[in-house]
Amino acid sequence: MLTLLEEKLALLPDKPGVYIYKDRNGHILYIGKAVNLRQRVRSYFQASADHSSKVRALVQKIHDLEIIVTNSEVDALILESNLIKEHQPWFNIRIKDDKHYPYLKLTLAETYPRLVVARRIQKDGSKYFGPYPSSLAMRETVKLIRRIFPLRTCKQPLDGQPNGRPCLNYHIKRCLGPCTGRVSREQYMEVVQNVDMLLSGRYDNLIKQLTEQMEAAAEALQFERAAELRDQLQAVQRVSEKQKMISPDLADRDVLALARGVEESCIGMLLVREGHAVGHEHYFLSGTEDLSEGEVLAAFLKQHYANNPFIPAEVVLSAELPDNEAALISEWLSQRRGSKCQLLVPRRGDKMQLVDMVEKNAALALDERLARSLRQGKLQQGALQELASYLRLPGPPRRIECYDISNISGQEAVGSMVVMLNGEPARSEYRRFRIRDIAGPNDFAMMQQVLRRRFRRLQQDDERFADLPDLIIIDGGKGQLSAALQVMHELGFASIPVVGLAKKEEHIFQPGQSDPIILPRQSQSLYMVQRIRDEAHRVAVGYHRQLRAKKQVASWLESCPGIGPARRKALLQAFGSLSRLKAASEEELAQVPGMTKKAAATLYAYIRQEESE
Repeated sequence: MLTLLEEKLALLPDKPGVYIYKDRNGHILYIGKAVNLRQRVRSYFQASADHSSKVRALVQKIHDLEIIVTNSEVDALILESNLIKEHQPWFNIRIKDDKHYPYLKLTLAETYPRLVVARRIQKDGSKYFGPYPSSLAMRETVKLIRRIFPLRTCKQPLDGQPNGRPCLNYHIKRCLGPCTGRVSREQYMEVVQNVDMLLSGRYDNLIKQLTEQMEAAAEALQFERAAELRDQLQAVQRVSEKQKMISPDLADRDVLALARGVEESCIGMLLVREGHAVGHEHYFLSGTEDLSEGEVLAAFLKQHYANNPFIPAEVVLSAELPDNEAALISEWLSQRRGSKCQLLVPRRGDKMQLVDMVEKNAALALDERLARSLRQGKLQQGALQELASYLRLPGPPRRIECYDISNISGQEAVGSMVVMLNGEPARSEYRRFRIRDIAGPNDFAMMQQVLRRRFRRLQQDDERFADLPDLIIIDGGKGQLSAALQVMHELGFASIPVVGLAKKEEHIFQPGQSDPIILPRQSQSLYMVQRIRDEAHRVAVGYHRQLRAKKQVASWLESCPGIGPARRKALLQAFGSLSRLKAASEEELAQVPGMTKKAAATLYAYIRQEESE
């Protein structure tokens, strides 16, 4: 009798598409594309095939197969890129941390666009620049642009009509003040266009345009406007001078080169816009074992440009792509660009020198990353081993969870759970708990409630709580530790080591031990314990303050006659903060959706009365 997988292999169509391999638990192992699904997929299971060790390991784990038929191989390539980016399968090449890279977003769908940071590209009519592997470089870019060009930063919807009093940015000439109605959309969009050109690296065009505008303003005797344009022009010229001219043909191109490591590879990228080198980036990849340089570059191109908003006219590479990939990727990039995108592998000349330079920098970046990883790994592993020795644990704890409680006289009580994996904070694993149905400042009961909720979620097969800790740290002394142990025994998790960390002396209390463990003052293990305890305290206090602030604002506003939850929410959305709301005029209060003139007059008088008191 044929297995389910054998039946699916027998029914594969001779059409282009995407294939998805899964293990027996339904987890995706690998995603690939094919011009002929039948030939490509069946080739994995041929005993005579000369597969690499990686492919042989993949085939042993395959339990199920899913296919998606497409109209063409280009469509299959696009779908493959999107699916890999979404699922990050283990056996595919993966760009490490790519999902976290920020973009700069010019909100062109708004009447008066803004420049904001975005974590993902959406089809919302905006223009995106990036991604920026360095958040610092991105922030410096934003700071520079806001210093040169007076774009608005506020979030309020604007339609050209006066909409309240202008903010400080308007008065210090960091914003044209579209909220005042004193600037036309045409004038504002000139600034937006300049920002677009600067972010796109089109410095020569921008310098020419600013020069023409400055001269026109001077001829019209608009000397203040001419001075503003002069300052912008000088700032852009300084930025342009810092960018090395490396291509006399003024072309837009990306130069890519690969450096190989033992467990990781690094792709260096030089961004050339209008002949100027405007930036360089490094991307670290895993899953590149047993693959040729061309195969790694092909996989990177598909993932990187799948969502990248800018496709250059040329992509210069350090190695030839596989024969069946080069023409396909070039066609796909050309479709995305709207005009031809050429893939080049230079053998001599200036472009070859650029490739060599990018490759050397990628190798340096890989060496630095490896050295830093080894340094940090040794310190963390040493700290974990040291901690295991002092606490008599069976081995270095892989997952450490630390719990803390924050409240004021029992009000707005919250609990925090922070996690370290292999000595590093795992922020995606952090959890916050709002304490329920406990009267008064009973920290012991609150800690018990947090632990019950955490481990009951585990018993209920909640995936967010599925990973068991190797060590639990309770922020507190013997009392908090005893309360925590009671819950662990009650729920059947008594085998997990639990300790209490007293705040003042940094003493560690263990069950059944009257004397605390005192870690050496300069030890890495003490530093690690303090670090996770401080992080748990930070998360708990931050959440408590957030809830308390919301309650205070709600209480203050709703104590005004005529202001209920709906109007309170609308007012805070309109003004953004309590201070701005208090500074608003009666007319501005009346313009908020849901407010009436009577309610606005009452609230305005209420605010003035409070200020006088």
